[in-house]
Amino acid sequence: MCGRFSLKVEMDELLSYYGLAESSFDYAPRYNMAPGQMMGAVIKTSGERKLGALRWGLVPSWAKDEKVGYMMINARSETILEKPAFRKLIATKRCAIPADGFYEWRKADKQPFRFTMKDQSLFSFAGLFDTWVAPSGEKLSTFTIITTEANELMKGIHDRLPAIIPPEQLDPWLNREITNTDQLLPLLTPWPSDWMTAYPVSPIVGNVRNDVPECIEPYELPPKSNNSNSVEQLELF
Repeated sequence: MCGRFSLKVEMDELLSYYGLAESSFDYAPRYNMAPGQMMGAVIKTSGERKLGALRWGLVPSWAKDEKVGYMMINARSETILEKPAFRKLIATKRCAIPADGFYEWRKADKQPFRFTMKDQSLFSFAGLFDTWVAPSGEKLSTFTIITTEANELMKGIHDRLPAIIPPEQLDPWLNREITNTDQLLPLLTPWPSDWMTAYPVSPIVGNVRNDVPECIEPYELPPKSNNSNSVEQLELF
């Protein structure tokens, strides 16, 4: 599962990474982005990449109620072709979600960890998007983040990992003329552990109202208990 992430790079870096000359997207650094919020996404339309705002939590175009979005913040890559909400979108409506870190909570003790690239660089979650039209006629564009199996770094914390698209694969991922899922699904593999790092962060990230720099700062864990069964996992970090 991926339920929180951060994006604190400068706008110039964001535009450069995605090959954009400019964008009207109202950007500000974020340290604790959560489902139900509007955030940046990159799509390709009419042959051009565009950065715009989508709400996290997919509401399929055929949904009766937008509340379904809170149950669709993630899509499992292994079953994406089996789920009605996702199987058409993987062929036609793919997006990239910019991030520079994400959070996951260790199941054993609910301690949050932040995962980043070792060089702290920008990266892209693989996402799917859709547009829902309310009875009033108002349009709502939303997205879900695709997840895959955990890599070795993540396994001590959680069994799922967000699917990350390498920069050199962004073109085929965003190209809506590519509809053959046999070409697309191989891109949704676990990111190599050797390219990532993780460290504990403060429990304040558990509250969505805490969108502050302190969320990404390393956190000193409490002293290890002699009865703890998670000592070996802690030593991984």
